Amino acid sequence: MKKEKFHIEYIFDKVSRRSLWNHLTTPPGLSAWFADDVTIKGNIYVFKWNKTEQEAKRLSQKPEISVRYQWTEDESEDTYFEFQIHTHELTGSTSLEITDFAEAGEKMDSIDLWDTQVEALKRTLGI
Repeated sequence: MKKEKFHIEYIFDKVSRRSLWNHLTTPPGLSAWFADDVTIKGNIYVFKWNKTEQEAKRLSQKPEISVRYQWTEDESEDTYFEFQIHTHELTGSTSLEITDFAEAGEKMDSIDLWDTQVEALKRTLGI
């Protein structure tokens, strides 16, 4: 079944790009909010939740701007999840845009999961 692409954006007041970036790309940062444990083997990130392990390949990275990952078990080469950091000129706030893919019937569940994960991210960042 073909997956549908979606974007969600979260606003972060008073957070540095570098701190947010570290939480999106480093093992200690990712294990603070995204997974229980994260290790890196070259371009492969190994995410662990309880006894489940999943690998993702880092497809691209623009420091402090964006990083794109793809689950290695995903059969479609067109799917990925991506984090993009934006700074809003007028307010000075920082936003995190997440791009992901989900099957049509699972899109809302995926968004709810991201909402929960980003709330944990905000707590680890102290906001």
